[in-house]
Amino acid sequence: MNNLDKNNFHFDTLAVHAGIEPDPTTGAIMTPIYQTSTYVQQAPGVHKGYEYARTQNPTRDALQKAIAALEKGKYGLCFSSGMAAIDAVIKLLKPGQEVIAANDLYGGTYRIFTKIFAPWGIQFHFVDLTDPSAIDSFLNSQTRLVWIETPTNPLLKIIDIEAIVTRVTAYSPEIVTVVDNTFASPYLQNPLELGATITLHSATKYLGGHSDVVLGAIVTNTETIYEQLKFIQNSCGAVPGPMDCFLVLRGLKTLHLRMQRHCENAYKIAHFLEQHPKVAKVYYPGLISHPNHIIAAKQMNHYGGMVSFYTHGNTIEESLTILKNTKLFSLAESLGGVESLIGHPATMTHASIPEEERKKAGLENSLIRLSVGIENADDLIQDLNQALDKI
Repeated sequence: MNNLDKNNFHFDTLAVHAGIEPDPTTGAIMTPIYQTSTYVQQAPGVHKGYEYARTQNPTRDALQKAIAALEKGKYGLCFSSGMAAIDAVIKLLKPGQEVIAANDLYGGTYRIFTKIFAPWGIQFHFVDLTDPSAIDSFLNSQTRLVWIETPTNPLLKIIDIEAIVTRVTAYSPEIVTVVDNTFASPYLQNPLELGATITLHSATKYLGGHSDVVLGAIVTNTETIYEQLKFIQNSCGAVPGPMDCFLVLRGLKTLHLRMQRHCENAYKIAHFLEQHPKVAKVYYPGLISHPNHIIAAKQMNHYGGMVSFYTHGNTIEESLTILKNTKLFSLAESLGGVESLIGHPATMTHASIPEEERKKAGLENSLIRLSVGIENADDLIQDLNQALDKI
């Protein structure tokens, strides 16, 4: 499907067809895995658009076009991991420049900000962006980038993208706004349509969807930023292999179907947990009790497949008891696969954030995070119920 046609089709049609062309050699309907490192040239500089696989690869090109179409963007770039995509974005900055970031975000993001780029002279301010006005006191002449996660990881706060972009743009149109859209996926939320400059994904999660690939993606409508990031992609070389690209292309074809089920199941589980006598607090944007529910309803098509909660005892001992006793929820890092996962952010995904900083953001050591899969919801609820009975 020609990328120019993307505005004429619904999301589920784009998920199947965007970026895909039948193989011109054989007519194969699936994009081939172009497992090659180099390409034959007719003469120096005379070739069919491909020279060296770090710079271009047809399988990667198809994936980049597909993700861009799903995110309603013009330009897509893929990287060897979500962290490699984050790394590329921060390399747009220079020492002395500043970033305003959400204070509840993935531990790996916090780590690369504070341990890799802060020592190079880039300053990071971690702010509760659920209040858009909180950004005002941190904006200054050195601010170059605002970093948003929504829903946030792991407390599932919802940040009003449009409100943040409006305030940032009013201060300076030159400031880049990045939205990590991993938890929502383009099926639920399109940050570029809300004014963001860049939307970013760990495609390892929902885009791939089967816990069998590691990959990152960036989409933008701004040509100058695309050219800069493309230069970084090629120069630094953190590119995904063609097999990885093929796996994500395959995953995209069922993204809409999987996300529907993830959302349905998570909604049921969140309501079950909210009513359970041993559960004290549930974090899920689809609950009326969620403080940012109205914003979530405004900027998302549904509320996602992630749920976090605390028990009434609010002790790490209770949390560990639950983690050890689930049968269908597997104790593992990551999220977004077809199978349900259970995790302990304080010692797993967010262990790289100092405890004091975690608690400032509201993340206690006893928090449990669920990545709700596409199994039968009643079976998942039964599994959680029997684990809760153990405390």
